[in-house]
Amino acid sequence: MSTKHQELVGFIWSVADLLRGDYRQSEYGKVILPFTVLRRLDCVLKETKGEVLEAKAELEAKGIQNPRNLAKAAGHTFFNKSELTYEIAVRDPDQVAKFLKEYVRDFSSNAFDILEKYDFLQQIDRLDKAGLLYQVAGKFADIDLHPDVVDNHQMGYIFEDLIRRFSEVSNETAGEHFTPREVVRLMVNLVMVPDEEALAQPGVVKRILDPACGTGGILAEAQDHILRSNRDATITVFGQELNAESYAICRSDMMIKGQSAENIELGNSFNDDQHQGRKFDYLLANPPFGVEWKKVKDDVEDEAERGYAGRFGAGLPRINDGSLLFLQHMLDKMKPVEDGGSRIAIVFNGSPLFTGAAESGESNIRRWILENDWLEAVVALPDQLFYNTGISTYFWILTNRKESANKGKVILFDARDCWAKMPKSLGDKRKRITDDQIAELTEAYRAALTVANHPEHPMRDKVKVFDNSHFGYRRITVEQPLKLRFEISEENLVQLQASAKIAKAVGDVDVFADAFKPLVGRIWSTKVEAWDAIRQALVEAGLLWPKGTAFAKELRDIVGVRDPEGEVQTLRGGASEPDPVLRDNENVPLREAIDAYMEREVLPHIPDAWVDHDKTKIGYEIPFTRQFYVHHQPRSLEEIDADLLTLEDKIQKMLGEVTR
Repeated sequence: MSTKHQELVGFIWSVADLLRGDYRQSEYGKVILPFTVLRRLDCVLKETKGEVLEAKAELEAKGIQNPRNLAKAAGHTFFNKSELTYEIAVRDPDQVAKFLKEYVRDFSSNAFDILEKYDFLQQIDRLDKAGLLYQVAGKFADIDLHPDVVDNHQMGYIFEDLIRRFSEVSNETAGEHFTPREVVRLMVNLVMVPDEEALAQPGVVKRILDPACGTGGILAEAQDHILRSNRDATITVFGQELNAESYAICRSDMMIKGQSAENIELGNSFNDDQHQGRKFDYLLANPPFGVEWKKVKDDVEDEAERGYAGRFGAGLPRINDGSLLFLQHMLDKMKPVEDGGSRIAIVFNGSPLFTGAAESGESNIRRWILENDWLEAVVALPDQLFYNTGISTYFWILTNRKESANKGKVILFDARDCWAKMPKSLGDKRKRITDDQIAELTEAYRAALTVANHPEHPMRDKVKVFDNSHFGYRRITVEQPLKLRFEISEENLVQLQASAKIAKAVGDVDVFADAFKPLVGRIWSTKVEAWDAIRQALVEAGLLWPKGTAFAKELRDIVGVRDPEGEVQTLRGGASEPDPVLRDNENVPLREAIDAYMEREVLPHIPDAWVDHDKTKIGYEIPFTRQFYVHHQPRSLEEIDADLLTLEDKIQKMLGEVTR
């Protein structure tokens, strides 16, 4: 970072000293960021101010309102038609609020929209009421942010540095809108590493989307990554953001850098897709973890009903976590392979890897992705990397243009040990990934695409490659026969009298139950024997056996007792009746035949078990940690006993010293 950069950031940041007491730390950015934007825009427009006012006068004389003419006169995509400049608007302490509002309102709609999303006019009133407006506004009048003094590239870094600082002092919400820069750099490196040679070629034109762009850090880094190796590349970035303030920061950051912000949209990507029909070369995102989508439930479900004609045809995740909706949204915007295809990187917590049983929404989405061979890799990151959560996180890297060597395969890359301790914790962020570690991980990922599972791989213990089918399984239902003996007890009689089905079949249930009393204490090994005895008892009591299968089934459920040595009950046709109490489920890998699995795992223990194939379901999950689990032999009992004896001796000595 240059001395000039540090001086400017330090000077702008010093405004926070004026706000202390009247504003909370987490609110400093609401003032300083829009003032920085306003001052930059004013300096950029300074040289063409006269031309804009002349064009304005000519248009007014003709009774014409044409913003395009004013933008052309300004030489930029935005303009300000006020006769005021920033310095003039803020130099009168008694009129600063009035003049500053007038000046802001005279910006073109694209610039005013940004300031409006900051609630800047309300901040002017709040500062004025607190007696701070003249001081704060005057501070910014003292700095020159003209492009001749601070070029677009440097201004972009200054603004990003301010965004980072405000995010770090507002740890409770930073993670929702700001991704740590080293995490962004690593993600961009990994998604673009296979394309490095192609991106350095002349005439490169690429489009990048972040559908949850926050303050725009991922888009900025992705663009800069390409431009660092190819200054002549044409990069167009697109974004969408739900939070109005983050949207304003993102757009103003781009405007400050001299880039077009027209492709950054405000709204919910799930039900208000602002980039519908567009396709992109790279798609990157860090969507909020575990955020519910209840507010847009109806719209999302309506689109899901359209199947693959919409974005959510593969399935819908649980209502309290929309992560996989973001991924489906991004996959919908991949370019066809014949047009060059696309690459995707997204940050997830662990939930999308395994949450959801077979044929649930989550499982079906994973199945759709893996069966289409889009998942290139899952990269496990260290925990405690983010400002507002310490949980483990993962990159999912996806593409529809895998190299032939990687087709049908998924790389699992364990980078959980690659971190350095933060000099000072920032909320939940206690770890960081250093520049050297980013370079090491990037090279390791590059190698994983070519020599994974090879002894020469630099991190061979941390990289594993599996066939797509490795993550699929059949959820089978294992049945066992219902085995019963039959007996009548006092408890049975109570059940008979309480049964609505028995009462419906026999009428006077008490008289019916009395007929059973002579049988109390009797046990039969087969249903035929039991039924013969019960029929005889009913005849002796002057009663008939009721008609209908409902009665017979209810009677069996009451007098039948489960017994491993009992009679196997059969269905019509002679097949064994399954016992729902003994019903179990097993997950059988897709690569293994169900019969072979049963022969090895089940039948040696339960010889009469069978599979109900009508209930079999297909599921997919990615149990990442299981693939890298290393068994550590527990200590022997002798070692543990020795430690306990040592601790007992220490405790006794300590107690002896206390009681002296």
